[in-house]
Amino acid sequence: MEYQKNVTEFVFVGLWGNKQIELLFFVLFLLCYLAVLMGNCIILLTITCSHLIQQPMYYFLCHLSFMDLCYTSTVVPRLIRDLASARKTISYNNCMTQLFAAHWLAGVEIFILVSMAFDRYVAIVKPLHYMVIMNRQRCNLLIVLAWAVGFWHSIALLLVILSLPFCGPNHIDHYVCDVKPLLKLVCKDIHVSNILMIANTGVVVVLVFLILVASYILILYNLRKHSAAGRRKALSTCSSHVMVVVLFFVPCIYIYVLPAGGENKDKEISVFYTVIAPMLNPFIYTMRNVEMKTAIHKVWSQMALTVKLSQIVLYLYFS
Repeated sequence: MEYQKNVTEFVFVGLWGNKQIELLFFVLFLLCYLAVLMGNCIILLTITCSHLIQQPMYYFLCHLSFMDLCYTSTVVPRLIRDLASARKTISYNNCMTQLFAAHWLAGVEIFILVSMAFDRYVAIVKPLHYMVIMNRQRCNLLIVLAWAVGFWHSIALLLVILSLPFCGPNHIDHYVCDVKPLLKLVCKDIHVSNILMIANTGVVVVLVFLILVASYILILYNLRKHSAAGRRKALSTCSSHVMVVVLFFVPCIYIYVLPAGGENKDKEISVFYTVIAPMLNPFIYTMRNVEMKTAIHKVWSQMALTVKLSQIVLYLYFS
């Protein structure tokens, strides 16, 4: 039987049906998005304008902050707009674009987190060879690899969705175009598509999470050989990574390991990795990091001084 694709646009159901609650969360998510922009821009500028950019850990953190900015910007601005709109529509083409971009950027972020775990493993387990193993060329290669792997994950997912017929209804029970809510609208059996989705996303997320957990267990085991001061510093750094990994991966595992079709809390739980994690990441990485705090103070003091001197020069020039 041939199925026709007669859906040209989708309508988001959104997070809540109550308009008053949606207006309240419009303000809340707007503040969260501004916090994401401000926090991650501060980290980006601080690292790129200081000596920290030479260190692999901060080099990866800089890329992670950039990914947080990009990923959040593919989802949250539309969510904020839709919370204030009566009708939450998106065209078929824009929906597919959002699906591709969100999964590509999320895939890149996942493999940057893997690179950061590898960096910490080498720093603690092989400290004497650290600068040789984690040279700038290898760091660049890991970032390129993250973009490439993220792209192939996303394009494979997109090709599966593009091959499926959407005959109606067109109401997506979500606030973003994602695989599972879209599969619920397909007008044919989705058993094979579910298996492909779980294999492409669910299994990969679980495997990467297990690899990350194993790497941090090995790090903790090898910390026995370090001094008390060294252990404290390493634990402080690694605890930040673990918090970010848990915030991002646990909701992803819940959402993408289960097949589409059943009743669940996917759209509510997805807020953790689309809004909350990118907002908290800058605070998590700077809260207990003395180097970052010092660099932030130094860079922003220099910027403030530069602005003040510029104002004085302009005043003297025009007076």
